[in-house]
Amino acid sequence: MRKSTRAAISAAAAAAAVVSGMVLATAGPSSAAPAETHAAAGSGGVRVAYFDQWSIYANAYYLKNVDAIANNLDYILYDFENIDPANLTCFEATKASDTGPTGEQNPNAGDGAGDQFADYQKTFDSSISVDGTSDTWNMPIVGNFHQLQELKARHPNLKVLVSLGGWTYSKYFSDAAATDASRKKFVSSCVDMFIKGNIPAAGGFGGPGTAAGIFDGFDIDWEYPASGAGHLGNHTSPNDTQNFTALLAEFRSQLNAAGSGYKLSAALPGGQDKVAKIETGKIHQYLDFANVMSYDMHGAWDATGPTNFQDPLYPAPNDPSTPIPPGNEKYSIDGIFNAYIHGDPAYGIAGGFPANKLNLGVPFYYRGWTGVAAGANHGLYQAASGPSPGHPMSGNTPGTAMYKELTGLVDNPSTTFFDNTTQSAWFYDGNNFYTGESKQSIKARMDYVHCKGLGGAMMFSLYDLDPASTLFHSVVDGLASTPSSCDGPPPTTTTTTTPPTTTTTTTTPPQSCTEPAWVASQAYTGGAVVSYNGHKWTAKWWTQGDVPGNNSQNVWTDNGVCGGGSTPPAGSCGSVAAWNSTQAYTGGSVVTYNGHKWTAKWWTQGDTPGNNSQGVWTDNGAC
Repeated sequence: MRKSTRAAISAAAAAAAVVSGMVLATAGPSSAAPAETHAAAGSGGVRVAYFDQWSIYANAYYLKNVDAIANNLDYILYDFENIDPANLTCFEATKASDTGPTGEQNPNAGDGAGDQFADYQKTFDSSISVDGTSDTWNMPIVGNFHQLQELKARHPNLKVLVSLGGWTYSKYFSDAAATDASRKKFVSSCVDMFIKGNIPAAGGFGGPGTAAGIFDGFDIDWEYPASGAGHLGNHTSPNDTQNFTALLAEFRSQLNAAGSGYKLSAALPGGQDKVAKIETGKIHQYLDFANVMSYDMHGAWDATGPTNFQDPLYPAPNDPSTPIPPGNEKYSIDGIFNAYIHGDPAYGIAGGFPANKLNLGVPFYYRGWTGVAAGANHGLYQAASGPSPGHPMSGNTPGTAMYKELTGLVDNPSTTFFDNTTQSAWFYDGNNFYTGESKQSIKARMDYVHCKGLGGAMMFSLYDLDPASTLFHSVVDGLASTPSSCDGPPPTTTTTTTPPTTTTTTTTPPQSCTEPAWVASQAYTGGAVVSYNGHKWTAKWWTQGDVPGNNSQNVWTDNGVCGGGSTPPAGSCGSVAAWNSTQAYTGGSVVTYNGHKWTAKWWTQGDTPGNNSQGVWTDNGAC
């Protein structure tokens, strides 16, 4: 999957900007309006957003714009810094990367590239600075780094992490992580530069200690360890799997040594083929949280389609895309998170990543096609003539656009559509098809965050926001609200030409199984109880078509032979463990409480069986 790629400023343009952007005068105190505040996030409400280094150019999106919404953020991830190919260290430079269609074909697109001009050399006048004052020539640093200082001064609870890598800058992660010595050298250089603040002096700014106190830690965005799915030319090795874990351990160790409270996060891949290349059960111990890139599953790199959702929440039976090799699953957010948390044997994924340390990635940009016929369902799953036209603020890259570049389409009810099966939105004007978020699709995803017991949401990126921050507020408000439902998607009514799978069910005597028989075509929610092959089974989470006792994700818990075994004495619950308020339970967990047996519908901790607001526990009756 691909994270959105943007152009860095060229060296010539940077030099011109240094001359034209220098401001000597100092304005008076800020008269900016107080920061806007929406509902505070509750449980499962960690709010993380990327601020792109290059936002200040063609898009004219500044940290001043973020000031109005910063009270609704816990973390800003400032992206991206690069790895020096010569020394395998963190570094600063002003050199453009090769982006867009030509960059995708250039294996050296990011070599030596960086934008220290944007980081700490561009001066901001009072009209675009966070605190309403102009930068001066004799300040230690200016640029985005100084604007981050001003933003943190106004929002003391806000944490800022510097993000390393990304789509274009991940080429040398494998080399930097290859040995214990190279890991120590790389991490030490990054800590020295971005935590201790020893950025190189250049353009009259910077020098030892001048960037100290800006960053509260690191975000590691390696796309992707041990996988050829990253940018053309990326270095990879089968050893990346273990070396990624060791690299995170080294970052954790050196951050701990640097002082208390430093944070470490990572952008983790979506798609079981790439998740299989990382040690899901080990890396979490070094991370404060992880942001899953649960988007870019489909896009106009498939130039002629078929059109599809870039981030379907659930799979659809009529999805025409090719399954993820080497298995037979197709991309979906639910599939990705189940792999991280529960594992996926079909792809060799062990799982074991705590749900409450995973954030769901929400894209604030759209992917599109043109030349799309309406077909049976307003352009969905239809062929296209090519990528949608490029837009100026999106770098004129065909197939991508921002919310504000699609005014009249994404904010128009007559061109906005929603699929109940995948819980996803699309936008279609009779020719152009775009896939991305609507308020309704964001609400479905934030409900999923709560129902799945996830940590919160990651937004990529603030660069793409419209002046009203429409999508951002939908995420924040969704995290602060109670889920509409934790039942998963409704049963699908979509017809498909795929031959139906024939399932043989062993019928048990009526007196043995009083629970309803499992039906392959029926959708079940977490906590649902069925009978199959003479046993009673409880669903751990939403499922459809997964055969009890014979499915890759073990969605069904075997409760034993129907009517078998001795009946526990009245008031007794046999060997079933008693509910513990401090213990975390996953969907399908069975406990006893107050003389009854209870099954968890989804992840829960501290919710009293029979007395909680969301009905997370199913009462299975008296023991």
